[in-house]
Amino acid sequence: MNISKQPILEETASNLADKDIIEEKDNCDGQAPARPDNTELKRAIEAILFAAGHPVTYEKLAIALDTAEYHVRQLVGEMALEYNAPTSARGIMLLTFDDSCQLCTKERFAPMIREALGIRRGGNLSASSLEVLAVIAYNQPCTRSFVDSVRGTDSGYTISSLCDKGLIEPRGRLDVPGRPILYGTTDTFLRVFGLSSLDELPSIDALQKNLSGESNTEVYDEGISEEQLL
Repeated sequence: MNISKQPILEETASNLADKDIIEEKDNCDGQAPARPDNTELKRAIEAILFAAGHPVTYEKLAIALDTAEYHVRQLVGEMALEYNAPTSARGIMLLTFDDSCQLCTKERFAPMIREALGIRRGGNLSASSLEVLAVIAYNQPCTRSFVDSVRGTDSGYTISSLCDKGLIEPRGRLDVPGRPILYGTTDTFLRVFGLSSLDELPSIDALQKNLSGESNTEVYDEGISEEQLL
C-alpha cells in the first residue's frame, strides 16, 4: 500500500514556520525597552536639576540617564539656548559650568520670590569687595600683592572675607621666593552673578559703572546667607 508523504511534509513545514514565528515573537518580547528620545532625556534633565537645587555634574546626569556624557552636554547646551533666550517665557534660566549645570531663577524675579517665601533681602557686596573681585576675576590666578598694587591699598581682609563667602579660592602658589598664594573665582561666583563662564564677564566699562555706584549690584544666591554677605 502506497502512502503519500507529501501532506506530512507540508504539515511539518507549516509547524516549523509557526515555531519560527513564535520564537521571533519571544525574542522581541525579551528585548530591552526602547531608549528614550532626546525630548524625554531633556525632560529628565530638567526634573533632576529642579529637584537638586544646586549644580549637578554632567557625569552624574549621564549615569542617571544611561547615556554618554558628551550627549548630556549637547542636550544641556540646547536646553540653555531655549531657557536663556531673551524671548523665553520661563522664569528660570539654565547655567552651564565646566563640569556641571544648574537651574536658577532669573534675577528680576528675586523681589517676588523673597516676598512669596518670606526670604529676607540679601546683602550687597561692598565697593571694596567688588573691586577685589574684579581684579581677581579679570587677572586670575593672581596674588594678594598684585591685588594690593592695583588697588593701592591692603586687601588682606577683603580677600579673606571673599574666601569665607566662597566667591574666591586659593589656586596654588606662585613659584617665586615666599611662594605667595594665587587666588581665582569659584563656581559660586558665577552663580551669584548669573554667569555660565568667565567669558560672560561684563566689559571693564560696565564694571566701572557698578563700582562707581551708577549701578547697584545685589548679591542673591540660595547658597549664601545674608549674614555671609554683610
